Amino acid sequence: MKVVLSTLNAKFIHTSLALRCLKAYSEHQFDIEIAEYTIKDPAMNIASDLYSKNPDVIGFSCYIWNIEETITVINMLRKIKPELRIVLGGPEVSYDTDYWMERLPEVDFIVMGEGEETFHHLLTEIEGNGKFHMVFGIAYRKERDGKTEVLINPPRPKLNLNELPSPHRFKEDIPQLGSRVVYFETSRGCPFSCQFCLSSIEVGVRYFDMERTKSDILYLIDNGAKLIKFVDRTFNIKRDYALEIFQFLIENHRGCVFQFEITADIMRPEVLDYLAEHAPPGIFRFEIGVQSTNDPTNLAVQRRQNWSKLVRTVTKVKDSGKIDQHLDLIAGLPLENYDTFRGTFNDVFALRPEELQLGFLKMLRGTGLRRDADKWGYIYMDRAPYEMLGNDLMPFGDIVRIKRVEDVLEKYWNAHRMDHTLLYLVDNVFQSPFDFFQLFGDYWEERGWQKIGHQLEDLFARLWSYLQTVDAADRPIDHDVALGLMKYDYFLNHNYKPRKTWWEFTMDKPEWAGWMRKLAESPEAVSREFADLGLQERELHKHAVIEKLPFDLAHYLGTGEIRKERHTLLVMMYALEQGGGKPKPRPFMLALEPEGAGAD
Repeated sequence: MKVVLSTLNAKFIHTSLALRCLKAYSEHQFDIEIAEYTIKDPAMNIASDLYSKNPDVIGFSCYIWNIEETITVINMLRKIKPELRIVLGGPEVSYDTDYWMERLPEVDFIVMGEGEETFHHLLTEIEGNGKFHMVFGIAYRKERDGKTEVLINPPRPKLNLNELPSPHRFKEDIPQLGSRVVYFETSRGCPFSCQFCLSSIEVGVRYFDMERTKSDILYLIDNGAKLIKFVDRTFNIKRDYALEIFQFLIENHRGCVFQFEITADIMRPEVLDYLAEHAPPGIFRFEIGVQSTNDPTNLAVQRRQNWSKLVRTVTKVKDSGKIDQHLDLIAGLPLENYDTFRGTFNDVFALRPEELQLGFLKMLRGTGLRRDADKWGYIYMDRAPYEMLGNDLMPFGDIVRIKRVEDVLEKYWNAHRMDHTLLYLVDNVFQSPFDFFQLFGDYWEERGWQKIGHQLEDLFARLWSYLQTVDAADRPIDHDVALGLMKYDYFLNHNYKPRKTWWEFTMDKPEWAGWMRKLAESPEAVSREFADLGLQERELHKHAVIEKLPFDLAHYLGTGEIRKERHTLLVMMYALEQGGGKPKPRPFMLALEPEGAGAD
């Protein structure tokens, strides 16, 4: 019996851990092939490829991001191959299963919850006697008195994780390990009861064997894995377990990067101290779900969170300079209105995370919040991803405005294209970070920029266009400083000398040439490091850009203080040899007297 396990990933670089778990458990008995696609692939192409494999059974792993596209493929497959047995599994169909069986008559079976043992038992019955009533954890169809009825069996007991075979040892995965994300679990379950999350449904946490976990990680690293994302809902819930894995990864990483979901307010100080002392920079990334800092909201969704301890953890990790942090927020939770969400955003932005993810509440099937939707007045999408459209305290109009914040936050802060500029604006010009992103987002929307593409130059030009409108008394702005910082950020975003700029370059050719001559003749006036480059005038013309700024940039970067009595000649060097690595722009700054900034 030929079995194909398939899913539609969000992007090509993603891989499905679920499919590999199912195959590992059943491949000793059945001919199983994995076929992964993306939600952007045409349905006809997917159906054609699956048809060419001539399967007897196809199993689809279903999530909120792929269910609708998967349904289109299923509908086509049923028509072109009527005898095919179609099985669905995954979190999207494990709840409200009777709804899915009624909506999708093309589907023969649904596997609910953990699938390894259930799916194997189901395949055995499909190939054998068809005693589907014996298969715990499935829904199926049965003909009775000329009618087809849907039957849902009792759930299957939880699996013993140490009896499951490894999903990471398939030879066919090796060629792509270095170019795709590897998803890895060391545990299943979550200790918390957040009512917006499916993880709250399963009580308790179960762990895989430590030695098996280490062996699998080494196998992946040895075979070229570059990014491993741990899918454990709370990786650090068990201190000794987490610490042992952190230590193992530090000793064996060989350049691989590891990402974890952690609960920051329970991270033990001794673990933080260990990471600060021993973790190499850049190999760990932490994803931290803050969601809200509004206490009534957290209480309403049964979310326990100690904000002061969370701040301690995030701050200590950031101060170590070793680990990038990705902090998540959810707009639209109960008892959160526009103003309190503004407070949540500002609370979290004050921590200066490397990435701040602003998401919107999804009313997931099976969650307590979906069951209690009427209590809070929720309206939401009928079909996946079930995003909320409003509630008693946050109407749709507020959601639309916050989406504008999300748009520019992603383009500017999370992309880190102009950090110096943004920090100047949120600290010195606007009432709060949220207000800056909101007002700029409104301006962006008014001009229809959300409908068109953008290059790096466009992003700078559009921000500058907006800042020129910011001159009200309650929002004083020094445009010279803002423009100077934008120029500095722009130059830092190029590894090679930029060919054009988004502002009008005002230095004439004789002045430019004069500065180049001065820099070549007296490099020590800039710095010892600059002089050590030993650059001739010809090399400066080739590799340098210069810009005069009407404030002391070096002083501002060091102290945050604007000093206008000293100006700066900013010298950016590009594409010079730097130890054989990727070239990076190298900034040098020469302090100038305001009246003597020209080249004589």
